[in-house]
Amino acid sequence: MDITFRAVETLQSMDVVAAEDTRHSGLLLKHYQIKTKLCSFHDFNKEKQLPILLRDLQNGKNVGLITDAGTPGISDPGFSLIKAAIEAMVPIVPIPGATAFVPALIASGLPLHRFVFEGFPPVKKGRKSFFEKLKNEERTIILYESPHRILKTVKDIGEYWGNRNLVIARELTKKFEEFIRGTVQEIIEELSQQPRKGEIVIIVDGSEPEPKKRKSKNET
Repeated sequence: MDITFRAVETLQSMDVVAAEDTRHSGLLLKHYQIKTKLCSFHDFNKEKQLPILLRDLQNGKNVGLITDAGTPGISDPGFSLIKAAIEAMVPIVPIPGATAFVPALIASGLPLHRFVFEGFPPVKKGRKSFFEKLKNEERTIILYESPHRILKTVKDIGEYWGNRNLVIARELTKKFEEFIRGTVQEIIEELSQQPRKGEIVIIVDGSEPEPKKRKSKNET
């Protein structure tokens, strides 16, 4: 597991640490012998927990925020706590750490200089418009997806964006880290034969820029 010395020291100095899943995060804290109190903070209890955590912050307590994997706030309910703390004039101190889409992009072999991160595609409502809006995006496109929807999403990429080159990055920095590279059709065949589990990042080649129209002799 990737974590910096500074992150460990920071977690040790907190009065409380908010985590999406305390069972999952508890294993991390136990591994590093961090005895700081954990509290759950996720989409289903954030309305209740936000005022409590904000009160702690305003009373001078140190509150840490971690996520199950990666960086808090990136496709993660922690964003609402960050936003609320800023609105309450509470100082935010970011601690750099692992973020899945960065190493996935670096090792993808697709263009790195310009990219767009779009998080998880909508499951139902707005899904079609999501893919249609990105059809002509020339930058490298980065998505997150769950294992039980990955095949459907790759098929939708092929339907809306064509048979582009893409990379599936799975379980990054973990024991079963894997990269699957190929065209949309090749990836569909691979996933159909052997489904994948774990946390998944999809890196998709951007669309080819449209050729510029040549001016006619009558145009100035």
